[in-house]
Amino acid sequence: MRAHKITLAALVVAAGLSLTACQNDGDDTAATTDPSSVATTSPSAGGAGSDGSDAASPEASSGGKDTTAGAGTGEQSTSGKCRTDGLKITAIDNFIDGDPQGTVAVEMKNTSGRDCVIAGFAGVDLKTNEGTLSAERKGEPGDPYVLKNGKTIAFSVTYPLNETGGTGVRITNLVVTPPNETKSVTLPWPGKPSLPVTDGSGEPVRVGPIGSAGQGG
Repeated sequence: MRAHKITLAALVVAAGLSLTACQNDGDDTAATTDPSSVATTSPSAGGAGSDGSDAASPEASSGGKDTTAGAGTGEQSTSGKCRTDGLKITAIDNFIDGDPQGTVAVEMKNTSGRDCVIAGFAGVDLKTNEGTLSAERKGEPGDPYVLKNGKTIAFSVTYPLNETGGTGVRITNLVVTPPNETKSVTLPWPGKPSLPVTDGSGEPVRVGPIGSAGQGG
């Protein structure tokens, strides 16, 4: 009777071990199946995407680099720099009685038919009977400015007044080169006719940054 019980118990234990082994085999199968299926799918998808042909989805085609780059890049990205040929440049006397120095306002009107970007300093030279005199920069340049088509922006040119009573250095023309350009425009000088003759210790001719003489319409 005791031997029979031991044999029955041994059968129950064996059956339990067999059942556990089957369950473990099932877990191992699942563990090896999932990574295998992922590994098979990933190279296939990646290869089609890099191919760029049939695998590209409509969403990928319509929302690629070009579309993203064109969105939200700011107004300046669609405007090129202002060119000399697209600007109407004029100069007017802006001197006010009582000012310690003379001032000429140089206006640049955008006539290019498109908006353009302008910033920094224009090149300014005065043609005189003693040769060419280049203006020195004064002040800090502002941020790049989008000059709308048909709009005007200006900068100032300041110079010492000739109060010596003599003829001084006669000014004949004003030469303006827009920022980041090499083509110049020569204008009649609209300010006082002469500069004082000095030994180089007097006030120089100065040019302010774009926008320093106000912004016109």
